[in-house]
Amino acid sequence: MPWKATSVIDQRTSFVLAYRKQVLTGERTMSALCAEHGVSRKTGYKLVARHLESGWPGLQDRSRAPHSGKHWEAPETISTVLDVRTAFPTWGARKIIAYLRDIEPEQQWPAASVAHEWIKRAGMIEPHVRARRFSHPGRPPAVPIERANQQWSTDFKGHFRTRDGRYCYPLTVADSFSRFIIGCQALPSTSFELTWSVFEKLFREYGLPDAILSDNGTPFSSNSVKRLSKLSVRWIRLGIEPRLIQPGKPQQNGRLERMHRTLKAEACADPAANLRRQQTQFVRFVEEFNHVRPHESLGQKPPVRVYTSSSRQYPRHLPPMEYSTHCEVRRVRSSGEIKWRGQWFFVSEALVGEQVGFEPVDDETFVLRFGRYELGYYSARERRLHLDRTRPPREPRIEQPTDQP
Repeated sequence: MPWKATSVIDQRTSFVLAYRKQVLTGERTMSALCAEHGVSRKTGYKLVARHLESGWPGLQDRSRAPHSGKHWEAPETISTVLDVRTAFPTWGARKIIAYLRDIEPEQQWPAASVAHEWIKRAGMIEPHVRARRFSHPGRPPAVPIERANQQWSTDFKGHFRTRDGRYCYPLTVADSFSRFIIGCQALPSTSFELTWSVFEKLFREYGLPDAILSDNGTPFSSNSVKRLSKLSVRWIRLGIEPRLIQPGKPQQNGRLERMHRTLKAEACADPAANLRRQQTQFVRFVEEFNHVRPHESLGQKPPVRVYTSSSRQYPRHLPPMEYSTHCEVRRVRSSGEIKWRGQWFFVSEALVGEQVGFEPVDDETFVLRFGRYELGYYSARERRLHLDRTRPPREPRIEQPTDQP
């Protein structure tokens, strides 16, 4: 047999019934009745008063919202705030409250956060659209590194100041197989222009690698579709696969991080007078690291005895992206947009000036490509471009049976 459960409303009803039957008839005192039900006399009389005022519904729970105080919204105050917003539509809540306190200092005005909620509730603030964050590709492919130039690793070793007070950002590039330092350049910033000029010089001297592994910082990556940046777009046009470690996982680029520890101890601990002198220290360190320092993983041989330049030469001009004949090619405008089937779609600022292709899958679906990279797909049914989304599987066709004569 289940236990009998009573609610708070049932207990209040029972109290009022006992009051009418026993206290009003003089059979018991109010004190005795309240003691039996475990409430104070003040609470008891309050329940009786609520029943006399509103009947049995008066015993229901009531709202605890305050009728006055800092949370109370006076209609006149709200109207005044909204009037100022209407007169000055570009003013924010803080400026509006400051203005009202200045012209009517004797009036008590709410906090700016409260006024902001009033303005927002009145529909006088356009909703803020957050920039879309594209997903990370995940852990880099676990491909065994078996030869030189199969993969290079790059990163900016932590910046520091030279003795003239200017920042130095050491850009390092190393071959993942031989540990050979391809380059170590002292730069004043991490801009795309400076970084690309260094890579262009290294490509001319050592050839092109198959892939380059980096972290997710500027200028190697961006919050764009496929995490493309202007630098990684250049790599792709050269046939180089950009690879990204997972955020917060520097051990996935452990060989370069280990070299950075040695670089910091031998070439950065005592900063030079300026960037030019600091570059001299880097050149001296690279020469010793590549040609003199034995490396345990190489059988105590220096990296120069293992490394060979790439057979893939750097071209005189960046080759254009090639697409099959059944792809419809569009050039990305300076705004990062393309025009497709009478509509404008934003793709990426990293692809400005580049050509992308729409490859038909069926009558209603087209895959958007940059070379061999799928950027998303266009749905003719929705008239919408889905970036960084896998195209839906093709539905199997159901052939209708034909009547045999």
